Amino acid sequence: MKRLVMTCVVGFLALLAVFAFWDRIFQRADMQSRAVPEIGTGFRDVSEVRTKEFMVVTANRHASGAARLIIEQGGNAVDGVIAAQLMLTLVEPQSSGLGGGAFLLYWDQLSQKLQSFDGREVAPSAVSETLFLRGDGSALGFGEAVRSGRSIGVPGVTAMLWKLHKQHGKLPWADLFAPALALAQQGFEVSPRLHTMLKRKGAAFFNQNAKSLFYDESEAARPVGFLLKNEALAATFQTIAQLGAQGFYEGSLAQAIIETAQKAPSVPSLMSLEDLQSYKAVERAPVCGAYHKWKVCGMGPPSSGGLTVAMILGLLEGKDLGKAPTPHALHLIGEAEKLAYADRNRYMADPDFIPQPKGFLDPGYLAKRSALIDSKRAVKKALPGQPPLAIKSDYGIDHTVELGGTSHISIVDKQGNVVSMTSSIEGAFGSGQMTNGFLLNNQLTDFSFKPKDKEGTLIANRVQPLKRPRSSMSPTIVFDETGKPHIVLGSPGGSRIILFVTKALISYFNWDMGPQRAVSLFNFGSRNGPFELEKRAEALSFLSPLEALGQTVRSSVMTSGSQMIVIDKGGLIGGTDPRREGAVMGK
Repeated sequence: MKRLVMTCVVGFLALLAVFAFWDRIFQRADMQSRAVPEIGTGFRDVSEVRTKEFMVVTANRHASGAARLIIEQGGNAVDGVIAAQLMLTLVEPQSSGLGGGAFLLYWDQLSQKLQSFDGREVAPSAVSETLFLRGDGSALGFGEAVRSGRSIGVPGVTAMLWKLHKQHGKLPWADLFAPALALAQQGFEVSPRLHTMLKRKGAAFFNQNAKSLFYDESEAARPVGFLLKNEALAATFQTIAQLGAQGFYEGSLAQAIIETAQKAPSVPSLMSLEDLQSYKAVERAPVCGAYHKWKVCGMGPPSSGGLTVAMILGLLEGKDLGKAPTPHALHLIGEAEKLAYADRNRYMADPDFIPQPKGFLDPGYLAKRSALIDSKRAVKKALPGQPPLAIKSDYGIDHTVELGGTSHISIVDKQGNVVSMTSSIEGAFGSGQMTNGFLLNNQLTDFSFKPKDKEGTLIANRVQPLKRPRSSMSPTIVFDETGKPHIVLGSPGGSRIILFVTKALISYFNWDMGPQRAVSLFNFGSRNGPFELEKRAEALSFLSPLEALGQTVRSSVMTSGSQMIVIDKGGLIGGTDPRREGAVMGK
């Protein structure tokens, strides 16, 4: 009898151990799935494109075609990027649109001035630090939060493009809607990527407006080649074309946004009409850092992209990365990224709410941090430093999960004006809540769900009323030693955006790759955790040598969507990411 009892106890404990093991596996898989912003849908064979007069690179041929048409009709880069974004709202709804936000760099050739525009979403005025907490203090599940109304921020892209056009647009605002309006009415063929993503996402993710558009009556995703018409979006385009940004932030469209957000599953939104009416796009100072002879400029906080990319390059300034990718070079890059991400995660947030240290790019600070890089042995996790004038204990450690239903547009027009814009609705298809033909974002999940870390210190990127969540979007313009624009670059990819942009820049600067080779090269890097290596055949030979250097290597799908233009004496050279459906066009 005693032996039987012991056998049962041992068996029960073994069963508990099995359950615990699989629970850890499922939790790890869930975290990994949360960290992958958009699924991989293949790898195309793409060739480099050269033009003389102007160039447009976007994630979809319809969007590139719309911008090309507008520029051929006498428009400039600003007109082109607006036409492209409107088209992406229609044909690439999983990644960006009127229901989201954006960051944009603009180089004005006539005035020789670089500007950066912040069209990031903001939290409603009625939120508190407990937005994503239950009554017992525990955080909402990530998927539950995404589909709830609480994830939806006040959309900013329309206000930002309106502000940009008023300053620099050439053609009438209403004319820029013509290409997207016509295609919304006539219909476009569902692409392989859109179909695959709809199939993977499933009809249950969406509200009825989106479900009836993207799926048939049996809830099967619209097939490849299906002629998809979006009459509701066409009507939205007509309203905004006629009334400008006011047509989006006031009136019937604004009311529909509020009603849709408040009817979202799980927890309703706290957004009000006043929140929409009071939204303002903000012009901020660009962030620029030096790398060899180049000046690399990007977007400052609330995006962490520009600063973190510049920090990584600064940390690598004195390192020998060779003339081609090697395990040693990748190791050095990954160690620099760990240090930069450690600072990013502690300090960077909306500068209108959280004082931002001024010394991230201080040469002395970067040299001190760079000296921590061991060329022969990886650290598991880098600790944040203390930039000049920063008090480290004032900032808690953040573990925000960033997805990235995001897109990037690079344009150089006939006059030499340059636009680099990254736009997003956060996760693939945003919150899944559609109104008037466009999807609403889930950008507020870019905030830390908990306001304090384990030590009880307030986290910089915590939820606060009217605050903009931290982003990794990294629209980039690089200038040569004479001050002329030389590279236009950006990518989607959640918090991996910084890795993708850094890889493309180093491929060009150090390894003599043109724009197409630079964006096509296998992705890699570290977000201050495992060394991430894209699951590609040509990357396999790097795995064991990296592990020998102490890197914990995780091989996975890393779906970038980089769009890159190089401006040289012979004209323009463009590259589009083969992992998506982009197109390089121009003349």
